[in-house]
Amino acid sequence: MTLEDLLKETLDVDCDEVWENERTPTPVRVFGVQLHSMGLSVREVAAVLELLGVDRSHGAVWNWTHDLADAQDDPPTAEPSRVAVDEKQIEVDGEKKWLYAAIDTESKLLLEIDVYSRRGTDPAAAFLHRVTEKHDVADTEFLVDAGGYLTALFRHDLSGQLDYEERNHIEKWFQTVSMRIDRFHSFWRGSQSSARRWLQRFRHHYNHDRPNQALDNQTPVEAMLN
Repeated sequence: MTLEDLLKETLDVDCDEVWENERTPTPVRVFGVQLHSMGLSVREVAAVLELLGVDRSHGAVWNWTHDLADAQDDPPTAEPSRVAVDEKQIEVDGEKKWLYAAIDTESKLLLEIDVYSRRGTDPAAAFLHRVTEKHDVADTEFLVDAGGYLTALFRHDLSGQLDYEERNHIEKWFQTVSMRIDRFHSFWRGSQSSARRWLQRFRHHYNHDRPNQALDNQTPVEAMLN
């Protein structure tokens, strides 16, 4: 059995239009992107593929990840009942930035992520606006800490409350992404937009590929659709 045949049996490939002009078979490229999203560097992905008989440069792997990130419509539109929102300080090319994230507390779906140069009411309002553009949150209750969120919620006529106890899942997510950033810091040597690209790829992996024990080992997307 060839590598391509093996991957066709194990991967659900739904993005052929992204790869129509590529010389590497689609399942191989998707496999490489998944390895990258799971934490391997582009050079490590290229090394794994070489062991499997696919000789591609790390630059080619990097291009695959960008092409797929640009083509993904992720996550699917949701109508969450409760959403936890928080932010965490990160470093992008040596500069302090703030990573914002919003998670559906029921399905664990990562609804939105973004990076801002500072924290406060204005960034919180801008982030919440991004959430409202993608999801139906008219009846959603947002669980927030201080951080300017209550004023930001008021600006968008959204409902919310201060909550310091039922936000453990988003805090665990920040721990997970922080470990990835610490190990693969080279991804963050660049612009703020490059950090967003990495986060988009990780979001896709988290929502679509990573089973969650709290969801009976379903992925967040499977839990939402079921």
